Amino acid sequence: MRYDSSVVYHKSHEWARRDGDLIVVGISDYAQDSLGDIVFVELPAKGKSLKRDDAFGVVESVKAASDVYAPVSGVVEEVNEALVENPALVNSEPFGEGWFIKVRPSDAAEYDALMSAAAYEAYVKGL
Repeated sequence: MRYDSSVVYHKSHEWARRDGDLIVVGISDYAQDSLGDIVFVELPAKGKSLKRDDAFGVVESVKAASDVYAPVSGVVEEVNEALVENPALVNSEPFGEGWFIKVRPSDAAEYDALMSAAAYEAYVKGL
């Protein structure tokens, strides 16, 4: 299992990383590994307002479908259209080309409250 120390984690297995004024969001290596081969990703529309902990998309695998939750509140500024054509990027590059959305956050404190890689690793081991 890979835990990327350049990102912070939400309890529902999404990661977040600062990219200038935006927050890039994806799902963790643990989440993609648990789901298995990803076959479909549903993403929100650009401009959609998100509230922390609300579902913003769906990931479907050969095993199950799962909601994807916002680790921070804000407005969707960009969606990863590459996932529509190639959802397997989530499996092969969960911290790279497999990102889901970029959000303009409305509350910086929400990002600061997310788990470090070490804290998330301990959280996952406790599941």
